[in-house]
Amino acid sequence: MKTSVLVVDDELLIRKSLGKVLRSSGYTVDVASTGAEGLEKVGALKPQVMILDMRLPDTDGLSVLRRARELDALLQVIVITAYGDVQNAVDAMKLGACDFVRKPYEMEDIVLAVESAGRTFRQATELDLYRRRAWQHYSGEEIIGQSGAMKQVRSLIEKVVRSKATQAPLMEVNCSSFQETLLENELFGHEKGAYTDATDMKKGLVELCDGGTLFLDEVADMPLPTQAKLLRFIDHRNFKRVGGAHDVSVDIRIVAATNKDLDEEVRLGRFRSDLYFRLKVVSITLPPLREREGDVALLARHFMREFSRKFQKGFTELTPDAAQLLERYPWPGNVRELRNLLERVVLLEEGHRLEADHLPPEMLGRRTSPPPGSPHASRELAGYPATAAAMRDVLDLPTLAQIEMDHINEVLRLTSGNKSRAARILGISRQGLIEKLRRLRIEETSERTVERA
Repeated sequence: MKTSVLVVDDELLIRKSLGKVLRSSGYTVDVASTGAEGLEKVGALKPQVMILDMRLPDTDGLSVLRRARELDALLQVIVITAYGDVQNAVDAMKLGACDFVRKPYEMEDIVLAVESAGRTFRQATELDLYRRRAWQHYSGEEIIGQSGAMKQVRSLIEKVVRSKATQAPLMEVNCSSFQETLLENELFGHEKGAYTDATDMKKGLVELCDGGTLFLDEVADMPLPTQAKLLRFIDHRNFKRVGGAHDVSVDIRIVAATNKDLDEEVRLGRFRSDLYFRLKVVSITLPPLREREGDVALLARHFMREFSRKFQKGFTELTPDAAQLLERYPWPGNVRELRNLLERVVLLEEGHRLEADHLPPEMLGRRTSPPPGSPHASRELAGYPATAAAMRDVLDLPTLAQIEMDHINEVLRLTSGNKSRAARILGISRQGLIEKLRRLRIEETSERTVERA
């Protein structure tokens, strides 16, 4: 997409010459001869870059700059000042101008300034998109639950978030969704020419959230080489973009999450112990669903409404019988298992009431305890089977991997095998779906091997 430029200058010759040079350089150009006309076109055309002469017949350039930035905060403004008018240039930069050019100027100076402003606009737009996505994702009902265990978690989180980073950018990256080189590029960005397709410099999420928070989801899946680079950044608070030679310094807060046991991952050599201890400043452990009395029904209603909107279904109510069955189930897969179940039920069933009969057979109480004399009867702890194999024998449950695989296969069937459409329905990237299929097939194969043994 071509960068759009608005030239605001009262001299006809300058408007024509700038327009001709910029169009020949690949930009789309509109012009205005007064401040009022320029502001009208800012509102109507939404240009990405504005070249603004500080001396206009109807008003002063600073007033136009101030109003233009109010109309569009992402607009990049290059001001043109008379030779020696340093104060005007300083005032313009304070009001948000990205650059200034002094008269007399060379056309090459203008083209270079527009090129730089276009890059800044794209980066600012990307940052704004990340901010809006983060706000939509994390505002509102992000912490659901009224159980005592969740109240303690919420209290600890409220203490942690009271810092200067609260109102600053929040960036999120799922470490399991990227291969090693792509994850490093996503985090730290790259320089122009770092690799074949790197036609422009790109800032990574670490740089974009300077002064704010970087959320590393599924951090246990981060490749070891990327772990090493992240550790170096945490220790020194600077990094090099991919292909770069100079250090970039930022000040950010890091929040990491995982559903794996990091102590065990460290013991197995899959996660660096030094990085683990650098990240573990404040540790917040979310209790399993079976310890959150009353929260399952709240979460179920939330997911029911979410997937009703997504699949354009009419579910508005969770019946008391269904809520009771959901609360009684032990949820070995925790919230993800509950979410996947609700997605599947809403996708396949019809009506406005989610009934008990919509739930899978293992939740209907058909086999809720071991048969008398069962070898697994003595292997229960706190009312639940001591091992996953025992649980499947007692409750006739599939593994979590099998549940997830069945769900993905059903979505693939409904989309006729189209992985891109299936990934959109599942809320993940196409590459994430491919990686998930590969991992789940390995887990299923491993599970069958264990059972046969």
